[in-house]
Amino acid sequence: MTSTITRRSILAAGLAGLTSPALAVQTTRHNVSSFKRVDWRDHFDDLGRGLIVADTASRALHFWNSDESVYRIYPTSVPMSEELTKLGYTEVVGKKEGPTWTPTPSMRERDPSLPRVIPAGPTNPLGTHALYLSWQYYRIHGTHDTRKIGRRSSDGCIGLYNEMIADLYALVKIGTRVRLI
Repeated sequence: MTSTITRRSILAAGLAGLTSPALAVQTTRHNVSSFKRVDWRDHFDDLGRGLIVADTASRALHFWNSDESVYRIYPTSVPMSEELTKLGYTEVVGKKEGPTWTPTPSMRERDPSLPRVIPAGPTNPLGTHALYLSWQYYRIHGTHDTRKIGRRSSDGCIGLYNEMIADLYALVKIGTRVRLI
């Protein structure tokens, strides 16, 4: 089974309204931690324009639309360390298909050889789509490096397979509230 088929299986399960998170774990094999079901009511008082809960422990992103008729769960990459992990409430303030990537000042301090900017394309760490959060430098985005999904591998962002960020991108509205736990 190729990784593309695996990702398609997960996406199909998510699109069907995944009710058994264990199914996604089985189809993603070894690089995804165990999903656990999250209830939006534990984090928000209402659905507003839609909600995202990104669970850094189970490495899963949960999305509900404004009337709860759509629920999705996606496997994610999460920050490499506790120091890079920002938890709490934020919101989607922008969306970009084909984003450019600019290393943060702290990334450039750690590695001055990083390029100043990487345009959209196969070498861009943000993948095909990005959701910009109200926290500076933090994103929910795709990745071309599929080995990162299910792992502690980012400098602070939440990463998804490109196929899955494209699905989420189409569902999310500016103003969607987000909680990282």
